[in-house]
Amino acid sequence: MSAARGRGFDRLLAYIEESMGFATSMYNDAYLDRRISARMRRNDTDGYRAYQRLLEADDGEQQELLDTLSVNVTSFFRNPDVWEALRPVLRELTATGRTKVWSAACSDGREAYSLAMLAHDDPQVREDRIRITGTDIKREILRKATRGEYHASETNDLEEQLAPIGDYGRYIERDENSYRVVPSLRRMVTFQRRDLIRESPPDEFDLILCRNLFIYIDSNAKRAVFETLGTGLRPDGYLTIGMTETVPANCRSWFEPVEKRLRIYRNVR
Repeated sequence: MSAARGRGFDRLLAYIEESMGFATSMYNDAYLDRRISARMRRNDTDGYRAYQRLLEADDGEQQELLDTLSVNVTSFFRNPDVWEALRPVLRELTATGRTKVWSAACSDGREAYSLAMLAHDDPQVREDRIRITGTDIKREILRKATRGEYHASETNDLEEQLAPIGDYGRYIERDENSYRVVPSLRRMVTFQRRDLIRESPPDEFDLILCRNLFIYIDSNAKRAVFETLGTGLRPDGYLTIGMTETVPANCRSWFEPVEKRLRIYRNVR
């Protein structure tokens, strides 16, 4: 904690954690300060104590802050090399039977739907055997994920994001201002709210994707999330994390690299 932030910032974080139920202690202070300061500027609020008083009086601002603190940066087929490396994983898993996949911290569902598209796109993958569960802590983002509708105004590069599957018209219905995932893909995915730090996995899975969450959370939270993911991964199952992320040192014995550069691992516990 820097001297500039000081006790007022500490008290504000304690209030957010104790009264609003968001685990601020698990996140980096710099990340929290950036997100909180953005809401303070939006409300023209001068100082952490004044912003805490606003939160105490305004349930709507509490929800706005919780939405801001929840990480939701995502895209279709983020890091395309990773998705190409997942093709043989899906072929192997679906060749042996029903395959359960968990998109943890799924944000608006684009990662989960990317997996469904990849399964349909590859003739060697039995897409009829795949069931995908997407989870996130944010209720509103999960409602959006369930709809599977993405407005062109939200991003300028949706067509570029969908390039790894070529003719995306098989999977996406497009009108002038929005893109919507086709019903056959939406039926492959179910979404539910889940706190990765405080709650157990929703099932046991053959493949788990938890990408680009760990860059925002501290070492204790990272360990807690890896324990959750490890508990939810069947023996010999696969885990994929973000390309700039690492497995904590005290968890490395649980996983062996399959594609180390691309952060794809197999459970060996």
